[in-house]
Amino acid sequence: MQNPVILFRLPHLPSSRLLHHSSFLTLIITHTNLGKARRPRARRLRTREWSGYSSSRSCSGGRVREMPCSAIGGAGGGGGDSNGALSNFKLNESTFLASLMPKKEIGADRFIDAHPNYDGRGALIAIFDSGVDPAASGLQVTSDGKPKVLDVLDCTGSGDVDTSKVVKADDDGCIRGASGASLFVNSSWKNPSGEWHVGYKLVYELFTNTLTSRLKKEKRKKWDEQNQEEIAKAVKHLQEFDQKHSRLDDVNLKRAREDLQNRVDYLQKQADSYDDKGPVIDAVVWHDGEVWRVALDTQTLEDDPDCGKLANFVPLTNYRIERKYGVFSKLDACTFVANVYDEGNILSIVTDCHPHGTHVAGIATAFHPKEPLLNGVAPGAQIISCKIGDSRLGLMETGTGLTRALIAAVEHKCDLINMSYGEATLLPDYGRFVDLVNEAVNKHHLIFVSSAGNNGPALSTVGAPGGTTSSIIGVGAYVSPAMAAGAHCVVEAPGEGLEYTWSSRGPTSDGALGVCISAPGAAVAPVPTWTLQRRMLMNGTSMSSPSACGGIALLVSAMKAEGIPVSPYSVRKALENTSVPIGSLPEDKLSTGQGLMQVDKAHEYLRQSRDVPSVWYQIKINQSGKTTPTSRGIYLREASAFQQSTEWTVQVEPKFHEGASNLEDLVPFEECIELHSSEKAVLRAPDFLLLTHNGRSFNIVVDPTNVSEGLHYFELYGVDCKAPWRGPLFRIPVTITKPIAVISRPPLLSFSRMSFLPGHIERRFIEVPLGATWVEATMRTSGFDTSRRFFIDSVQLCPLQRPLKWESVVTFSSPAAKSFSFPVVGGQTMELAIAQFWSSGIGSHETTIVDFEIVFHGISINKDEVVLDGSEGPARIEAEALLASETLAPVAILNKIRIPYRPVESKLCSLSTDRDKLPSEKRIMALTLTYKIKLEDGAEVKPQVPLLNNRVYDTKFESQFYMISDANKRIYAMGDIYPSKSRLPKGDYNLRLYLRHDNVQYLEKLKQLVLFIERNLEEKDVIRLSFFSQPDGPLMGNGSFKSSVLVPGKKEAFYLGPPSKDKLLKFSSQGSVLLGAISYGKLSYVDKGEGKNPLKNPVSYQISYIVPPNKMDEDKEKGSSTSTKPVSERLKEEVRDAKIKVLASLKQDTEEDCLEWKKLSSSLKSEYPKYTPLFAKILEAVLSRSNDKDKVCHEKEVIDAANEVVDSVDRDELAKFFALRSDPDDEEAEKIKKKMETTRDQLAEALYQKGLALAEIESLQPAKAEGAEGGEKIEDLLKPGSDLFESNFKELQKWVEVKSSKYGTLSVLREKRSGRLGTALKVLNDVIQDDGEPPKKKFYDLKISLLDEIGWQHLAAHERQWMHVRFPPSLPLF
Repeated sequence: MQNPVILFRLPHLPSSRLLHHSSFLTLIITHTNLGKARRPRARRLRTREWSGYSSSRSCSGGRVREMPCSAIGGAGGGGGDSNGALSNFKLNESTFLASLMPKKEIGADRFIDAHPNYDGRGALIAIFDSGVDPAASGLQVTSDGKPKVLDVLDCTGSGDVDTSKVVKADDDGCIRGASGASLFVNSSWKNPSGEWHVGYKLVYELFTNTLTSRLKKEKRKKWDEQNQEEIAKAVKHLQEFDQKHSRLDDVNLKRAREDLQNRVDYLQKQADSYDDKGPVIDAVVWHDGEVWRVALDTQTLEDDPDCGKLANFVPLTNYRIERKYGVFSKLDACTFVANVYDEGNILSIVTDCHPHGTHVAGIATAFHPKEPLLNGVAPGAQIISCKIGDSRLGLMETGTGLTRALIAAVEHKCDLINMSYGEATLLPDYGRFVDLVNEAVNKHHLIFVSSAGNNGPALSTVGAPGGTTSSIIGVGAYVSPAMAAGAHCVVEAPGEGLEYTWSSRGPTSDGALGVCISAPGAAVAPVPTWTLQRRMLMNGTSMSSPSACGGIALLVSAMKAEGIPVSPYSVRKALENTSVPIGSLPEDKLSTGQGLMQVDKAHEYLRQSRDVPSVWYQIKINQSGKTTPTSRGIYLREASAFQQSTEWTVQVEPKFHEGASNLEDLVPFEECIELHSSEKAVLRAPDFLLLTHNGRSFNIVVDPTNVSEGLHYFELYGVDCKAPWRGPLFRIPVTITKPIAVISRPPLLSFSRMSFLPGHIERRFIEVPLGATWVEATMRTSGFDTSRRFFIDSVQLCPLQRPLKWESVVTFSSPAAKSFSFPVVGGQTMELAIAQFWSSGIGSHETTIVDFEIVFHGISINKDEVVLDGSEGPARIEAEALLASETLAPVAILNKIRIPYRPVESKLCSLSTDRDKLPSEKRIMALTLTYKIKLEDGAEVKPQVPLLNNRVYDTKFESQFYMISDANKRIYAMGDIYPSKSRLPKGDYNLRLYLRHDNVQYLEKLKQLVLFIERNLEEKDVIRLSFFSQPDGPLMGNGSFKSSVLVPGKKEAFYLGPPSKDKLLKFSSQGSVLLGAISYGKLSYVDKGEGKNPLKNPVSYQISYIVPPNKMDEDKEKGSSTSTKPVSERLKEEVRDAKIKVLASLKQDTEEDCLEWKKLSSSLKSEYPKYTPLFAKILEAVLSRSNDKDKVCHEKEVIDAANEVVDSVDRDELAKFFALRSDPDDEEAEKIKKKMETTRDQLAEALYQKGLALAEIESLQPAKAEGAEGGEKIEDLLKPGSDLFESNFKELQKWVEVKSSKYGTLSVLREKRSGRLGTALKVLNDVIQDDGEPPKKKFYDLKISLLDEIGWQHLAAHERQWMHVRFPPSLPLF
C-alpha cells in the first residue's frame, strides 16, 4: 500500500479542542493548561469522541464531555490544490460497511481470508476498561461457537454490596431485607444452611450518568403527573372551602383554611425541590450446597407491582461458572453480572460505567455472523472484562482496579491485555503498576497493548502507561481515506492515510520512542444495551489499541495452531519489523512509531523466526561520566546540548522470560550484532558487537553542533549478522530539537506565511529567554474560504514534572487575528505546534496562510513561592526585568485555607478475598485511617494528601480512596488521588482514608499520615494583601507600594505585608495555612482596572500564610472566685450531687436492676423533694429504658417523672427572673442567670417529654391504660373537655420557641392531632430546615407518616427512597 501523506512536521495536541458538528456527532472542547492543573479525570479514557449509529445507517448526533474530543469530518474548510485522488475516491455499500470496522488497513482481512481458522481462536484477551456488556451485539459467541465473554469483573469495588448480615426465613418463607422490606424467597431455591445473606444498593450507583439522566427524566415525568393531580385536588378543596365559608370569624376556620393552603404550597414546593436519588434494590446471597447464588428484588424499578419480585428472579452465580447475566428492568435495559466473594459476605454487582469498554471489546473481537464486514478484528477470540473505571468516580481508573485486573488476567491465563486508559506522568517507566505489568509480561508471557494517548500533536505527549512503559506496546491512531469517507462522513477523503492530529507523540522525557506502532483509530462498534442502540462511532487511541490487540490476537491464534511459542518479546519484534512506515521523514516515527502494523507480514516473520530465542533487549543509556539519570534513548532538547559533541554509554542486556533454562537458553545465547547509524555525521558508534546473555556496553558519540534548527530524528540499531532478515533487534532513538535563539530586544519572533493544508503541522522550537515568564502571541490567518480549525500548543519539559503544556483550539470562520497568552519557564526549550485539524478544510481548494507572532515578557523575582510565617514582619520581594521594560503591578490574595488533621484511629488488615492476592501469592494489606472533621458552617471542602495525590501510574503506592460521612453514616463525598471539591453542611464528619499495598512496613509508616482539608473562602472572606515600600509599612500604615516600571538591568524591592489579625477567620486555627496567589505583571493589552485577580494574570505563584497561635482571651479565666458558702453547706451539696451521679450511673437492664434504681430514686426524692436536677435525671433514666410489652405503662412513667420535674420548679419565680435583665458584668448575677437557664431548660424538657408521652398514649388503645394523674383513666383525660396535651403545650409555649428544632416535633403532633396535616407538614419542614445538626431520623419518619396519612403516596415513596441515603444502616465498602 502507499505510504500515507504526512503533512505535518511536528505534533502536539490538547485534550478537548473544539466544537464541531458533523452528521455523526457533536464535539465539545475546552481549553486546558496541563502545566498548571491536571486533566479532568474524565479525560483518562483514550477516546476522542463518540456518536450514535443506528441500524438503518442514518447518522445521529451524540455528545460526550468525559473524553478529549476532536473533529470527525464534516463542515470544516480546508485548502490547497485540487487532488485527483480525493475527488476519485468512491465508496460502495460493502466498502462503506468495511470502513466502519477497519481491518484492511492492518492486513487483518487478508490474513483471515488466507487463514480462516486463525481468526483469534484460542486467544484470550483481558479488556482493562470501563466494563463490557456481555449482552451487547456481537459479544455472545466466537466464530467457532464458543462463549465470547468468559468472565466479567468489577475490579474497582464500586459495585460491591455488604452482604455480611445473615437472616433466617420465617415459616412463610419471608425474610427481612437489608432495606427493611419484607421479601419472599422462592421455595424451590436450595439453601441447606437456611442462612440468607442480605444487602441493598441504591441502583443509580450502578448506572452511568447518561443512563441515570434518562431514567430520572422518565421518572420525573411520571412523578410530575402524580404531583399535578394532587395539586389539582388540593386547589379544588381550597376553592370549595372558600365558597362554603365567605367569612372566617372563627379561629378554627382560619386554621382549617390555612391548613388547606399549606397543602397546596407544600405540593408546589416539592416540585421545585425534587431530587431523585433513585430506587433501592435488595440483594440476597445464599449457598445452595454447590455454589453461591444471588437474587435481586427490583420491584422499585418496575411500574407493574407484580414485576421484579425476589421470588421471580432467576438466581445467578459468579459469571465465570455459568456465564449468565441479568437485566434490572425493561426501562433501563441495563445488563448486570453478579460475583460473590468472602464466603457470601461481599456481593459484586457488575455494570459498565461507560460505553467505552464494550466498544473497545467489540473492535477487538465482535462476531456478527450475519454482518461479517462489521466483525471485530479477531472474531474468534474470547475475552474477560476487567472493569478498572470506578463508577463512584465517573469512570476514572483506580490503583485497586488496576491491580485486581492484573491479578485476574494472570489467574485466567490470558494471552493479551488491552488497556485504553492513561494520563500524563512525571516519571516514565516507573511506578507500582508498571512493576506489576513487568512481572505479568516477563514472567507470565502476557502481551500488553495500550493506547498512546490523545494529547498530540506536540512532541513528548505520550501518556502512561501505554506510551511510557517499555513492556507495553503503545499504539498511535491512524485514519485511512476509507475511514475518513465512511466512518467520518467527510466531504472528500484525504488522498492517503495519516496519523490523527490528536494522536500523542513521542519521545518520552527519557528519550524512548513512545509510540510503538499505529493502527486504525476509529470504528463503529458495539455498545451496551442501555444506550438503546447497537453500535456507536468512537475515535481515539482508545480505538487504535484494541484494533492492534485484535490483530495480535490473530497472530497468537496462528502461533498456537502452528506450535510457535507465544512470547510478548517475539510478537513485538515481529510487529515493529514488519509495519509499513507512515510518512517519508525519519521524525515521523515520533508520531506513528514503526508504522502501520501488518498482521500477515508479522505472521510470516514469526514463522521464520520460530526457532529464534525470545529475547527482549533492554537498553540503558548514561552520559559518559554520569551515573544518573539512566535513559532509554537520547533526547537533546535544551540549547546547552548543541554546543559540543557528547559521549554516551549504552548497555544492551538481553532479557529472557522468567524461568528460562540456564543451560539451554542463557549459556548458549550469543549474537554477532552489526550496528547501523541512520546518520553517521551526527551519530557515531562501533561497527560490531558480540552480545551474550550478560549483556554488553559500548560508547557512542552524538554530534549535534551542525544540525539545523528544528526537529531531527536518528536511530542506532543492531542487526544480527547471521540473520539480517530479522531486521533491527534493538533500536536506540536519538531525538534532537534544536531551538531558535531569541536575540532581538524586545524579545520577539515572527513566523510568516506558513501554509496549511488539512492535517499539516508546523513546529517551532524556541529557546525561551532567561527571565521570560509569559508569552503574548498573535495568530493571523488569510487566504481561505470555508472555516478552519487549528490546534495551538506549547510544551516545555522540566525535571520531575509532567510536561508543562498550554493548549488552545481556535476556529476561524473567516480570515482574522486572535491573541493568546500563556506562562513559560525561562531557559527551557519550548515547542510551539500549530496544526490544522486533519479534517478541517477538506473539500475546499484553498491553502490557509498563517502569520504567528510571539513576544516574550518576564518579571524575575527572588522567590517562586512566598511564605508568610505568621509574624507581623513583612516578606521582602526583589524583582527585575531581564528582557524589556515591564510594569511591576503586584497583586496578592489569600482565598483558601488548609487545616491539618491527624487520624484518630488506624486499622491495618489483610484482605481475604482471592481478588486481592497477587500472582506471587502475597496478600494485599489495607490501612484505614479515620479523621474527625468539624465544620462550624457549611463549606466547599477538598481533602488533600500531599504525599499521595495527583499520581496514578508514577507512584510506588498501590491505591487510595476516601469517603466523608456524617454521624448518620450518610456519604457526602468520595474520591481518590484526584480529590474533588464537595459542599458539606455544618456539622461533624468522619473522613476514612483507605490505603493498599502488599508491604506492611510501608503502611505502618502511614499510620499518622497528615491530611489537609482545603476549603475555598467565601468571596467576602477573601483576604487582599497590601504591598509597601518600607519595612515598617504594615505596622505604621505608610509607604504603600502600588506599581512601577522595571527597567532591564535594575532591580527593585518591595514588601508584602501579612494579613491583619482581625481578618483571620474564626476557623483559622493554629497550624492552618492560608493559601492564595501572587502575580507581579499583567498583560500589555488588558484594560485599565483589570488584573486585580492574580489568578487571571498570565503568571501567578503560590503564596501561603501560616496561622499563628491565637491571642490570649483577656476575659478568660480572670480568676475563679472563692465560694462564700459555709463548708458544711458545700459538703451537703457535694454529697447530694455524688448521690445523683451514682443514681445516673445505675443500669436498668434487668428487673433486679430496676428495683435497685427505683429504691434509690425514691430515697433521694424524699431526701431532696424540691431539687429539680434530681428529677431531671430521673426523667432521663425513665426515657432511656423502653417497655415494648406495655407501652402505655411506660408512657405513664414518663408523664409521672415529667410532672415531678414541673412540680419541683417555682415557675412564678422563674418567670419573674426572665422578665428582668441581668447585668453581664456582675459575676454573681451571671451565675444565677446560668442556673435559671438550666432550670428553664429542664422544665421545658419535662413539658416536651410529657407532651410526647401524651400523644403516644393517645395513639394507642386508651381503654387499656390507667390514669396519668389523679387516678383518672386515660380516655377521660383525652376527651375534648380535658385536653391535657393542649394545656401542656400552652405551658411549654411560655418558656421556649415550640417550633424550634428541639421542640418542633410537639408542634407537628399538635397540628396532626387536630387534623391539620398540611400545617403539620409545613411546621415539620421548617423544623428540619432550621436544624443546624445532622438530619434526625425521627423527623423524617414523622414526615413519612404524615404523607401516608394525607394520602400523597408519590411523596411518601420518594421520602422512603431518601431514607436510605440519609440514614444507611452501615458505611459502604471501599
